[in-house]
Amino acid sequence: MPRHEGQRLPAWLRRPVAERVGRGEARRAVAGLNTICEEARCPNRGRCMGEDGTATFLVMGPGCSRDCGFCSVPTGPSPLDAAEPARLARAAAELELSYVVLTSPTRDDLADGGASHLVATVEAVRRELPAVPVEVLAPDFGGSEEAVRAVAGAGLAVFGHNVETVPRLYPRVRPGADYQRSLNVLERAGRAGAVTKSALMVGLGESREEVSAVFADLRAAGVAIVIVGQYLRPSLRQLPVVRFWEPEAFAAWEAEAEALGFAAAACAPYVRSSYRAAEIHRRAAAY
Repeated sequence: MPRHEGQRLPAWLRRPVAERVGRGEARRAVAGLNTICEEARCPNRGRCMGEDGTATFLVMGPGCSRDCGFCSVPTGPSPLDAAEPARLARAAAELELSYVVLTSPTRDDLADGGASHLVATVEAVRRELPAVPVEVLAPDFGGSEEAVRAVAGAGLAVFGHNVETVPRLYPRVRPGADYQRSLNVLERAGRAGAVTKSALMVGLGESREEVSAVFADLRAAGVAIVIVGQYLRPSLRQLPVVRFWEPEAFAAWEAEAEALGFAAAACAPYVRSSYRAAEIHRRAAAY
């Protein structure tokens, strides 16, 4: 049976490994930039960068000021690059993107959590590609309402912030984060006029009922889009998978999310927060 970082994969998670062919053009365009696709070792990175010619840019990276148990983004932030916003905007134009996704590590070392740099990047992309929607997957900014308002009010298509897991597992999975703080970030972004989105991974020890409770909390916070994917261990340094959830469970969660009134939901083993982001945004916009 195929293995993933020492763990046996069930049949529904087996995929061809030859998805990396054709990534050269995308790689050249993002030369000198970081992508969450590579830093987080996303299982879809070959498909997106090769078949779709897209990438989710990692702004202010690659180092993070936190050390979450699930994440392969390295710990240890680096100085901000003032030229990054303009360089990223040019790369997005070279790729002829029709939808731009920006994400960032958590930057607790910065006074505003990096909010002003994110805003500058959004503005640079909008100058270069004025008709192209921009989605931001933001950190929690330490709970700063001012930082959330600044990013949410920058003319985004979607403001994303991931709760990542159920509250019971936060001490092990997201040390340094706070579940209620993440809900507050999403609620404040929605009050600032943004369409909000959140994602969580399953397979870290949560129950089906705990995932349903997170759905209810997200709806109460006004979140419009919810994403659920199977956690896959990026390397032996990260937490092992506790359970590989069956495809039927993801289908049930997607139906439940739709019944709760989310404008769009995507729940499947290989779904990730930025995967098919443009398509999911269109679905939410048409709701």
